[in-house]
Amino acid sequence: MLSTEQIALGIGLTSQLLFSSRIVLQWVQSERAKRVLVPTLFWQISLVSSFLMILYGMLRHDPVILAAQLISYGIYIRNLQLLGEWRKLSGIFRASAYVFPLAMLAWFVVGNQHFSLRGMLSHGIPAGVLALGTIGQTIFLLRFVYQWLYSERKGESVLPLGFWVVSFVGSVLILTYAVLRRPVDVVLIVGNVFGTVVYARNIVLLRRELRAKPSSAMPIAEPAAAD
Repeated sequence: MLSTEQIALGIGLTSQLLFSSRIVLQWVQSERAKRVLVPTLFWQISLVSSFLMILYGMLRHDPVILAAQLISYGIYIRNLQLLGEWRKLSGIFRASAYVFPLAMLAWFVVGNQHFSLRGMLSHGIPAGVLALGTIGQTIFLLRFVYQWLYSERKGESVLPLGFWVVSFVGSVLILTYAVLRRPVDVVLIVGNVFGTVVYARNIVLLRRELRAKPSSAMPIAEPAAAD
């Protein structure tokens, strides 16, 4: 029978694999177009991956991961709404997207042999390490708050230069947190090592695009159609 740690690792790695696949998708399309593009599938994959990371955060009793993913989850749904894609998804999927996280949180509060709110409150993570992780996740989360507000202002889902800069800084801090945490968080390491490379590359692409359009105050990426 699998242990809680093994279950958490399996869920976490699956989530990171999906997160990486969305980044690869966005990266490849951007490289081909020589500018930053954000396909609709990027947000769909993000939503599924975030739900898995919510489960992972519960199993790991990690308040940093859980809090960040709950907020990110809502932002992913909002981006799909801005793209006009949310209504195109099946009613069952949309209902499940709302109900499943709430049901899992209720179960988390009640508690079971694998995870519980009480277990998270006694996580035992050193205060300094927890503070570092919280700062990293807060910065990482602010990228989507910034992106969300920017998209709301533009009336479409876009990823501006500031999004990638904040992503890079937050990812480096989270990577440091994952290494210092005990036990070491392999899932966060796997996800953020690859992510920092892609974030840096997108910064280069957008800066190049900005130099090519000196009259533009901010580069705007037009979302590509979903596959």
